Amino acid sequence: MRRAIGLAAGGIGRTGENPSVGCVIVAGEAVVGEGATGPGGRPHAEESALDAAGDAARGAVAYVTLEPCAQRSAGHASCSERLASAGVGQVVVACPDPSVMAAGRGLARLAEAGVAVTLGLLADEAMALYADYRPREA
Repeated sequence: MRRAIGLAAGGIGRTGENPSVGCVIVAGEAVVGEGATGPGGRPHAEESALDAAGDAARGAVAYVTLEPCAQRSAGHASCSERLASAGVGQVVVACPDPSVMAAGRGLARLAEAGVAVTLGLLADEAMALYADYRPREA
């Protein structure tokens, strides 16, 4: 999770209205994919990490600084859908996201898909990243 926090910290101020999120995917002892929210808010961190991990994401653990989205404004597959479709075995999230695009629904979608979900790892460290984040609230 500290690596994910570091990735997210590098994007602060460059992601438009979107928060800067970090995602690290670990299979066994190896990091198989990582990503951060891109400039202007796209791609999302989970998208980049999943693209880098490819098939190695199946059964892996994804560490994400902020709850994966449950809905995309552009209508593309949400990050929670992509994580579930990739077959990730567990998603460890530092902070919930109160945005209308997540608000617990991202975590619920993962759990409904059979993905183990853990919330709160290094939450205090990650929350510092989002001090200025003003989501559209649910």
